[in-house]
Amino acid sequence: MSDKAFDRVKIARANNRPSGKDYIENIFTGFIELHGDRRFADDPAVVGGIAYLGDIPATVIAIEKGHSAKERMSRNFGAPSPEGYRKALRLMKQAEKFHRPVICFVDTSGAYCGIEAEERGQGQAIAENITEMMTLKTPVISVLIGEGGSGGALGLAVADQVWMLENAIYSVISPEGCASILWKDASKAADAAESLKLTAQDALKLNVIEQILPEKDIGTKTFYFSLKEQLKASIIELFELPGAELAERRYQRFRKLGTELLTGGRPHGV
Repeated sequence: MSDKAFDRVKIARANNRPSGKDYIENIFTGFIELHGDRRFADDPAVVGGIAYLGDIPATVIAIEKGHSAKERMSRNFGAPSPEGYRKALRLMKQAEKFHRPVICFVDTSGAYCGIEAEERGQGQAIAENITEMMTLKTPVISVLIGEGGSGGALGLAVADQVWMLENAIYSVISPEGCASILWKDASKAADAAESLKLTAQDALKLNVIEQILPEKDIGTKTFYFSLKEQLKASIIELFELPGAELAERRYQRFRKLGTELLTGGRPHGV
């Protein structure tokens, strides 16, 4: 496996990489999909509902890209609209009410940036998710399974624990977007990827995530079973804490991000 950041970007974007629905279908049982944000419409880029994680009732939410060209178009290439984030928040608040854990699978290059999304309050929808997820009094685990792009990913990644697959990426902007801004040249995306510190290994060093999940058997029954058991163990552990303490710890987790950089000298990246 190459250690170059842009090589990992390419792997994270691969068409044959398991998508959000693949994780739901192979880890959970009895999944019932729930639709709509109760305000405007349903967003097919965000799949969510209730299911069983072993014998634990859970709410599961995934950003879905699809695999074929037709699927990707129908899912808006995994770029959620405001109604997708509002649907996700509706399901998370429902999970809190019924004391179910929330498990999110994140894979997006970023939230949809079309005019209609902005008209319907894209920025506000993401901001509300970030704010409300800080206060949820039920366990939340988010797993970055491919691309973790900017606020589009963060809107489903304010969790008690954030995990990343070995070749997933997590960044404030795409390498191409960064290169276009800094050097007016998108062809320098590989250089930007190195500077952005977007790999799982970088995120772990910076305490942005709790653990890296190996990809040796990705997509196999062994892989899904291992992830299922890790999720169950972590959920059971998190349920031992009172809801108010969970929310406070989650809030403090995000408040302290970056403090090492500010107190330890020159910041990393661009």
